[in-house]
Amino acid sequence: MTPPSALAIAAQSVQRLVKEESYYHKEQASQEARIKKLEEDIEAKNPDLDSNAEYILKQEKTALEETKAVFEPLKERIVMAMQKLEEQIAISESEEAAPEDEVKKAREALAAGQKVSGLE
Repeated sequence: MTPPSALAIAAQSVQRLVKEESYYHKEQASQEARIKKLEEDIEAKNPDLDSNAEYILKQEKTALEETKAVFEPLKERIVMAMQKLEEQIAISESEEAAPEDEVKKAREALAAGQKVSGLE
């Protein structure tokens, strides 16, 4: 089996980073929902509440802040990967070295990266 081309590697890198960002958004939504439920339970003095609910709430808020802190560096990595992908697309088109379907997939990955990084 032939090794993947530089274009395919660059496209896969962008796709992986976009997917990673979507997972972090899901994690953030999940953490926010847990925090909201825990705050409501504490406020309502729910009898089923764990005795260290305040500590758990603090830990959940810390985890949420850590998740939020991931987004900026991740966006920077997406932008860098997109730049490499754009270079590889340009090289592939000028040399006509890559198959058309590979270039198409690379353009789709680039579009997905632009969408999540806000560079549309």
